[in-house]
Order: sequence, then C-alpha cells, then structure tokens
Amino acid sequence: MSDDDKTPAREIIADYAQDHFRYFRTPDGTVYAQKKGHPVARPIRSQGTTGSHRQELMVGLFRDGCGVFNGTALKEALDLIEALALTEDTQAVHIRVAPGFDGATWLDLGRDDGQSVRIHATGWDITVPDPREVCWRRTQLTGELPMPAKDTAGKGIDLLMRLCNFAGAETECLALAWLIGCLGPSVPVPAPFLTGPQGAGKSTGGRMLVRIIEGMSGDLRRAPKDEANLIAAVAAGWVTALDNLSHLTPDLADAMCCIVTGAEDVKRALFTDGDVFRTGYRRPLLMTGIDVGVIRPDLAERLLPLRLERPKVRRTEAELWAEYEEILPVVLGSLLDLTVKVRAADAEIPTDLRMADFAHLCAQLDAATGFGTLRAYRASLDELNDDVIEGDLLAQTVLQHAAGIAPGTEERMTSAEWLYGLTRLYVGEDCRPLPKGWPTTGKVLSDRLKRLQPTLAARGVFIDWGRTKTARYIELSRPPASLMPEQEQVF
Repeated sequence: MSDDDKTPAREIIADYAQDHFRYFRTPDGTVYAQKKGHPVARPIRSQGTTGSHRQELMVGLFRDGCGVFNGTALKEALDLIEALALTEDTQAVHIRVAPGFDGATWLDLGRDDGQSVRIHATGWDITVPDPREVCWRRTQLTGELPMPAKDTAGKGIDLLMRLCNFAGAETECLALAWLIGCLGPSVPVPAPFLTGPQGAGKSTGGRMLVRIIEGMSGDLRRAPKDEANLIAAVAAGWVTALDNLSHLTPDLADAMCCIVTGAEDVKRALFTDGDVFRTGYRRPLLMTGIDVGVIRPDLAERLLPLRLERPKVRRTEAELWAEYEEILPVVLGSLLDLTVKVRAADAEIPTDLRMADFAHLCAQLDAATGFGTLRAYRASLDELNDDVIEGDLLAQTVLQHAAGIAPGTEERMTSAEWLYGLTRLYVGEDCRPLPKGWPTTGKVLSDRLKRLQPTLAARGVFIDWGRTKTARYIELSRPPASLMPEQEQVF
C-alpha cells in the first residue's frame, strides 16, 4: 500500500475517540470527554495526576490494537475534537453533589464504576446516573465513599454523636442541619466554626463531619496565605475544611463570605492576550480554632458556631478512626434517610435571616424531628452579634449613644457631625486616645456603619441614610419599646 492510501494517524485517533467518548462543552466553554455510558467526565486539556483524557485515549488505542501514536498526531486529533465539541449543546459538570431530573439530587460516591446515590421525593437509591442527566468531575480531592447502609432506623446519627464531643443537643442538631445542607447543590449553608477549649477534639470533630461527605481521604487543611490558592483549593473539591485558625485577615474574611454564598473568579487565560478563564464556586466551608479574634459583621452572618467540650475519656487515634470507618456506611445511610424526611417536611421560610435557605432547612428539620434547630440557629447568630460588638469599639459607642435616645424617636446628623459626636463620647472626660482603626472622616464612618447596620439592627438600633435639599444625613432610630423583642432592647 502506498503512503497516499494510508489513513492519517490523526484521523484514526479522531474516529476512535468519537466512537468511544462523548464530547461536550460546559457553560464556561471548557470541553470535556466522557466515556460512553459512564458519568465521569474529564477536561480534554487536563494533564492532572488523576488521569487525563489524553492518557485515557492513549491506553484505549493501545489495548484495542489501534497502535501507539506520537504526540503530534494526538494533538492534531484533540484540536479537531475540541473544535467540533464547541458546536455541541452545553452541559454542566459537578463535583460530589448535583441536581437531577424531577427535583432529585445526586451524591457521587467517588467509585470507579460510577455508582452514585439518587435522592428523590420518596427515598434514595444507588445507581449509575444517565450521563445526560449528571456529569461528574473528579479531582485529587474526590475521595471514595462507602456504600450507604439501608434501613438504619436512624442508628447512624446516634453513633456519630457518640463519637463527637458536641456541647449539647442544640449543637448536635445544628451540625445535622449543616450535613443535610451539604447534600443540596443549590442551598448555601453557613460555615461551621468548631470551637472549644484546648483538647476538645475540634480537629477530630471537623474531620468526622467532613469525611461523611468526602470519604476517609477527606482532611483538614491550613488556610492558604493568599486568596488565589484558597479559590483553587475550593474549586477542586466540595467541602473545604480549614484547621486551627487563629486570625482572619480582611481579605481572607471577604473570600470566605464569597465561598459560602457564591462568587466567580475571572483570570486571563494562559498564553493569550484577550481570553479569560472563569471559575464559579459556592462550596460548604468548615473551620476549626479556639478563637479567630475580631469577627467582621458580614462574615458573622455566614458562620455557624459549633461548640465542643473536652471528653471525659480519651481514646487512641487508631481505635477512634477504626470505629468511625466501621460505622460510616450506617452514618451515611441514616443521614440520607433524614435528608429525605427533611426535604418532604413543610415549614415556613424565615424571611428575617440572611441565610434564609439554611434557616428554612432548619425549620424543616424541626418539623420532621421535633428538634429546636431554628431556635438554636437564632441563638447562635445572637451570640455572634455579641462577638462582633465586643470586638468593635465603634459599635459599642453607637449603642452607648443610642441608649440615650428615647424609644420611638430618631436622630439625624451629617456624617461629619456623627463622627464628632461619637468621637467625643468615646474620648470622654479623661481624654483617652482613639483606638487604631477609628474613623478619621465622615465618609469612613458612613462606610463602617453600613457594615455594622445588620449587627446594630439586631440590638434594636436602626441606621438609615437620606438626603435633604442641602446635604446628606445619617439617621439613627429606635422603635418603640413595645415593638422591640426582649433580646434586642438597648440598655
């Protein structure tokens, strides 16, 4: 046969690839390859250590007797396949949890055979999802989960709580609400902050919660030093767990707010001048630590404090984790059973809380079990407001000033007048020096009050902004005492 009659290598590769794989693009334009009949998809340009599509294609060609091809032929074939895939319909890929058809949701067990859990209105099943319904993306952070046990009668929840050192039933039900929220692909959940005295098992408790969702390979990590590395770690997994936090910089606090409620990061694509690379993320976040110092108000609304206490009897690590691994299938099965019950429960949506979706989930959990989860969540937010106020001298000074205003009245001044009055009130007769970070201009004061507005409102002090014909003003008001909840009254 002459060289002209031979089929070019790139055509052999392209034909083989299209016979054995399905190619599609995601909404951000990334092209993925999915072995036909299998739910796991890989980006065709990935060189990851979990197995790239290029490696998958080379192995398939070799095992099926098509031969071994050089890099040039593979590159030309993949270039053609990528161009053809850009004309296909878009489909999203998901890590660990995903929405399905008819209101169902999916949980990826991380298995090679693709078996996953489908959670629906009447229960849950273990099956391989239709690739047109769910496409899983796997990374090094995607661990394998055990097969969940059926018909556990809720025994797994009791076994889990016996191993954890949560301080009381209210903390336990909040932890359960968070775990159920982690199984929902569209429900933003606040970030649990496991705290307690030294030796309370905060890191161990955090690992136990994370490994229910991420498998035994899931672990806690140190907080990255910059936002870019944090976002990269968040985008590659589902639950992000940060261990032993002792200080939160403003940039890290802002990044955590974005992780909890969702955001998008845009970077310049490599080796290009005009193209960009988009990374959207909204992930469950977990933190541990004794104290993180001053908490910013916007982050406080997205936190879920879970307090632990020191165990009375110590156990070895080997014994503890051996028991945990043994009960994990039962724990996961009980959590799935409870999730089905909670989603079927009817409850009103609390519209006065920032994380309304999670508050609704707490109300559903209460309706399904009789717990006091929503009450405990409100109490935890109230404690966080106290923490914010205790760490912010401006908030304390505003509350001190508001205590002298009669209920049912308001006071209006320009930002400069408010700055002068609050500064005089803080300095007092003994002329104590102003603290670091005290507002220096009316504009800075106005911005600080906007950040503190929800915290002050929780204490019955309302801040608003307006304008007259000649100037802008800031209004401070207090509702009549009869309209103020007891915990919000200013003393």
